[in-house]
Amino acid sequence: MSGNKKKKNTKAENLKLLQEEEERRQKEEEEARVKREKEEMERLEMERIEKEKWQQLEVKDLERKNEELEELFLLERCFPEAEKLKREDRLLSQWVHYIQCDGSPDPSIAQEINTFISLWKEETNENFEEVIAKSKLVLHLINKLKLILLETSPYDLQDKNIAQYQGSILELQELLHLKFNIATEVLLRQASTLADLDTGNMEKVIQDENVTLYVWANLKKNPRHRNVRCSEIQTAFEIPRILATSDIALRLLHTHYDHVTPLHPVPTLFQLPTSTESDSVKDKANDVPGAISKWFREEYKQPESVRNSVQEEEIKVEDQGNTEIRMDSVQEESEDTKYKLEMKLLSEIVSAAQLLLLENVPERMYFFEENEVDIFQFTSLGGVYHLDILELPPQCKPVKGWMIMEILKEGLQKYVYPPAATEDFESENAFPPIDVMLQVQKNVIFFENPMIARWDAEGKHWKTDGISNVSYKSEEGLITFSLETFGPITLIQDTHINMPYQSWELRPLDGNQVLLTVTTVFTEIQIRIKGDLCMLASIKVNEKKHYSTLEGKWMTLISFIIALKEAGLNIFPTGHSHFYVVTNCKVPLVEMKAYRQMALLSPAFAFGWSRWNMQCGSKNVVFKVSENLTNEEPIQNPNWTLLMFNGDRAQRLKIDEYSEAFSEAVKEETEFHSTVYHMVKDFASEGAMEKIRSSDCRFIDSVCHMLLSIRLLSYS
Repeated sequence: MSGNKKKKNTKAENLKLLQEEEERRQKEEEEARVKREKEEMERLEMERIEKEKWQQLEVKDLERKNEELEELFLLERCFPEAEKLKREDRLLSQWVHYIQCDGSPDPSIAQEINTFISLWKEETNENFEEVIAKSKLVLHLINKLKLILLETSPYDLQDKNIAQYQGSILELQELLHLKFNIATEVLLRQASTLADLDTGNMEKVIQDENVTLYVWANLKKNPRHRNVRCSEIQTAFEIPRILATSDIALRLLHTHYDHVTPLHPVPTLFQLPTSTESDSVKDKANDVPGAISKWFREEYKQPESVRNSVQEEEIKVEDQGNTEIRMDSVQEESEDTKYKLEMKLLSEIVSAAQLLLLENVPERMYFFEENEVDIFQFTSLGGVYHLDILELPPQCKPVKGWMIMEILKEGLQKYVYPPAATEDFESENAFPPIDVMLQVQKNVIFFENPMIARWDAEGKHWKTDGISNVSYKSEEGLITFSLETFGPITLIQDTHINMPYQSWELRPLDGNQVLLTVTTVFTEIQIRIKGDLCMLASIKVNEKKHYSTLEGKWMTLISFIIALKEAGLNIFPTGHSHFYVVTNCKVPLVEMKAYRQMALLSPAFAFGWSRWNMQCGSKNVVFKVSENLTNEEPIQNPNWTLLMFNGDRAQRLKIDEYSEAFSEAVKEETEFHSTVYHMVKDFASEGAMEKIRSSDCRFIDSVCHMLLSIRLLSYS
């Protein structure tokens, strides 16, 4: 037993083992320390080399900064050139309208539009066909005024002009609706002569591209006839017994436009929210009148000194021809100076207006009541359905070959349902909600089931209460609901349902054209821009091709944006959108500079979304760029270059879209530049640069305005 026992170490042996273990541990620690120090020294050396390289790049960038900015300034003269052409087009349009003498007023001239309104008010007893015919001109005038407010540079809009135009719009809208009411009264006076032989009641449908009217007059008052249906326009009402036995008429006036929602305020340069960029914009805008007056002083001062010198020369020089040459040269120099100053002033105005498009409202200025529709979060789509229960006016009667008609002084009257006092009625359910079925406008896209809102005439806003049992059949385009009281109703959709965007791409096509593709959760929208016109190229909804009436129609940029919004394809954020969308908001000045230079390069370069744009901070933007001269056919696997830009410096990134983490490291053998244009120029072909230099200023301006309106870098 004792022989199998393990021999115990002596105290000295244990001490020796501990010493060896300690020495081994110290040796390992020393080796680890040396390794760490070596790695740290290598890291510091790498940082030193990178820092030196970075500083060298910065020094080189600084040396050529002024030269690059001057070249960019010359290229960006296309923006004031385009603005000048727009102003000339507006003046030409006014002149063309003047010499046409077609009888229609110029809505921008108060005297003409007021005369038109006064004369139309004097016209009486117009029927529906006559009012609908006149409404085409009225809607044209309203749209023209709205376009003036939206297309005119904010600096060129004075408060009195805005008040005048908006006042004219409201007057025309109110007068048009009043005319529809008068025409309805004229129609209902003849209801008995238009009665249907089968039912004994009158039913009338009148429609055109802007308005749909349905009128049903209850002449028989049959208590069993409670289902009012019109298959022609897919409309139905289930009315209670009390209405079925009353002298009433039902009217559906579906205006395919919205003249009920209050007009949005028009922003001007002097209503900007407080921010550093906004203050600089205000300063520039305030400096413009001073610069103009200074130019006039110099304009009239300079010729005087020139004339004096010319007179002295005339005494010395006998040859009159030489004097005339000098005078011509002075005049040319004066014209050139005038043109340069005009372009400089216009450039500042355009930049200020572009920056205004990117400004976010710093805080919520409006508070909404319970059940009130937030007009910044929701949009009315498909027009307004004016649902009315009307008192049947006295019917015309034939007497000895004459038609005797009693005309009420108070005009068309609404039937109050439910009445204010209901004590006289036995049943509590004598005034149940009225079931309604309506057809949804076909050219409007709802990505989710639409909500229904009713107009609160007292509060002057849309509300969602008093509406129940809503059912939407998307395939048939029908919506049914129960309504407690009649009045204007509309369908609303989340304004930002297609925001933020999932990706985007801008690529050039032949002949001063680009194709902009924006992909959202529900849809893929392709927009074609050619010159100063835009067109919806195609649209996919849930990855399936969807036909829209807008496809293939060239429109001016502002008209195109309005049309897309009205069709439910809203990809245009407002100053309030950041309250409702999780955004990647960039500094407005950086964003504006990026869009301007992307537009300049768009004739020959494709741009695309980068996932690193979310991680580079608010002071930087990151996007992909690739030379694209193949035009009509998209490049299947483009050789993308990743660029980062902060407004003052552009650089190529070492990482690509598939890197594990974001890094600002510069790609090897590349340099810093003060502009995106010069950064791209480093790897661009001569053909691409020539195409950029020869591009049309209107086209560049349109691409830039579209990018500013969609805000791809902040809402993707």
